[in-house]
Amino acid sequence: MVFFLLLILVAIILGLIGAVVKGLTYLLIIGIVIFVLNLVLWGVRLSRRSHRRRVR
Repeated sequence: MVFFLLLILVAIILGLIGAVVKGLTYLLIIGIVIFVLNLVLWGVRLSRRSHRRRVR
């Protein structure tokens, strides 16, 4: 969980720097990619946990 929050924080910081500083648009793109990948990984973890539980 800490790793997930750290990656979101890094993505936000890179996105802000990329949006504010002219010529560093690639940082904005990297921040967006990290954020999207983090959300995908979080979704995969949630789907794996829900399959392990059996409904009685």
